[in-house]
Amino acid sequence: MIIIGERINGMFRDIAKAIREENGAVIQDWARKQEERGARYLDINVGPGSTEPVRVMKWLVEETQKASDLPLCLDSTNYDAIEAGLKVCKQPAMINSVPAEAAKMERVFPMAAEYGAEVICLAMSEEGIPKDADSRVALAMELVATADAYNLSPDTLYIDPLVLPCNVAQDHGPEVMETLRQIKLISDPPPKTVVGLSNVSQGTKNRELINRVFAVMAMGNGLDAAIADACDEELMAAVATARILLNIDIYCDSYVDVFMKG
Repeated sequence: MIIIGERINGMFRDIAKAIREENGAVIQDWARKQEERGARYLDINVGPGSTEPVRVMKWLVEETQKASDLPLCLDSTNYDAIEAGLKVCKQPAMINSVPAEAAKMERVFPMAAEYGAEVICLAMSEEGIPKDADSRVALAMELVATADAYNLSPDTLYIDPLVLPCNVAQDHGPEVMETLRQIKLISDPPPKTVVGLSNVSQGTKNRELINRVFAVMAMGNGLDAAIADACDEELMAAVATARILLNIDIYCDSYVDVFMKG
């Protein structure tokens, strides 16, 4: 499973403060730390409080790239901000995200084709997040079919079945697992899958434990990537171990260190 480091996000107080003060050292420090701990992409999110998302996204991308050469996952509901970030990315990025809504797909998929970007696609529509796996998969199929019209291969898409907090939507968990399994059957090549891992534990106690267990369970059902805390050493060790047990990586006594070093 690929870890997309979640930490450069304006929802975190230190990042919000760094944005306000234009303190690039904080952004660079988090970029380096996440790469050192095993992240393979870095999620970049200006946060909900930004009054200048276009300018801030460009600045965040530039500051991050001073410290890391990892590809970036540009995370915003403001597609102008995402495009501003894409323009200054040194290598193809990931767009986070687009739901199965016609107007938004018409904005994002041509942009992805122009910049050679991968796309996180949300299994939701104007009506919200469906509860059952079949409805989630139907939306995934709509996203894949629409992307194909813009000559985007399914394997450049990451379908997010959308994990909800287990303390308020416990019955969604098994449906997410079933969605992960079924998505691998909808096209050839199949799309990839991703989750925002911390969503499953939002508002709960023992958040780190819930995140770790869910990650391993989801990997067993075909999860390819997660936006997660790359600095959670126990999470990274659990992911590395799951990769061994799923026969993805070759076992060696130092397999956790090998995973973190890429």
